[in-house]
Amino acid sequence: MNNIFIHKISANFIRFLAFLAFVLAILKFFTPEDSISVAERALDNQDYATALRIYRPLADQGSPTAQINLGIMYELGNGVTRDDTEAVRLFKLAADRGHARAQVYLGDMYGHGRGVDRDDAEAVHWYRLAAEQGYAMAQRNLGVMYANGRGVARDDKEAVRWYQLAAEAGYAQAQYNLGIMFANGRGVDYDDVEAARWFKLAADQAYAPAQNYLGVMYETGRGVQIDLREAERLYAAAQARGNGEAIRNLQRLRQVSNTTPNLAPSR
Repeated sequence: MNNIFIHKISANFIRFLAFLAFVLAILKFFTPEDSISVAERALDNQDYATALRIYRPLADQGSPTAQINLGIMYELGNGVTRDDTEAVRLFKLAADRGHARAQVYLGDMYGHGRGVDRDDAEAVHWYRLAAEQGYAMAQRNLGVMYANGRGVARDDKEAVRWYQLAAEAGYAQAQYNLGIMFANGRGVDYDDVEAARWFKLAADQAYAPAQNYLGVMYETGRGVQIDLREAERLYAAAQARGNGEAIRNLQRLRQVSNTTPNLAPSR
C-alpha cells in the first residue's frame, strides 16, 4: 500500500515538474514586447486594469514603450486617477533615453502647461530632439513654434523647412501647414497652385481642415479651376468630421446654389 501511495506521489510530482518546465519554457520566449502587445490589445478593448498590471512593472524596469503608454493612461485618466504630473514623469523617463515619441509628448506637456509650468522654450527643446531623429510629428510641431514665435524667434523660412520635412514624410497636418504657408506667401513665394497641391495630399488622408481649405480653393478658383461640385464634396467630407468652418461653408454654398441656378454644381 505504501509503495502504491509513494508511486502515486512520485507520478504526480513528476507531472508537476513537467508542467513547471513547460511554463518556464513558455515564459522564456514571452518577451516584454509580447507583454506590451497584450497590454495594447487590452487598451483597445478598454480593459485598463489589465493594461495597468502589465505596463507598471515594465515601466519600472525601464521599458520606454511602457513608460509612454502608462503616461498616456495618467494623462487621460484611463484606469487611473488623471495625473498630469505623473504623466510628465513617465514621459521624461522615456524622453531622457532618446525615445522620440516620448520627447514629443513631453514637449506637448510643456507647451500646454500640463503637469509642469508652461515653458515654450522647453517644449521647443524636446520637439527639436525628436525632430532631429526624423520624427514627423515633432518636425511639424517645431514648425508651428517657429511660425508663431513660441519659444524661439519667429522664422517663417525655418517653419517651412520643418513643415516640408514632415509633409514629404506624408504627415497630413504638416501638409496642411505647408499649404497655408504657400497660400499666404509666408517663408516661401506666394503660390496657390502649390498650396492646393499640399492641401489635396492632406485632404486625401481625410484631414478635415485641409478638406475645408481645398473646398474654398475650388469654390473661388484659387490654384485650381472653379468646381462647385468638388467644393461641396470637400465641405461635406470636412463637415462629417466636425469641422465648424466647413459646416458654415457648406450651408452658404448650398444657399447660393439654390438661389442662383447657373452656379449650381453639375450633377
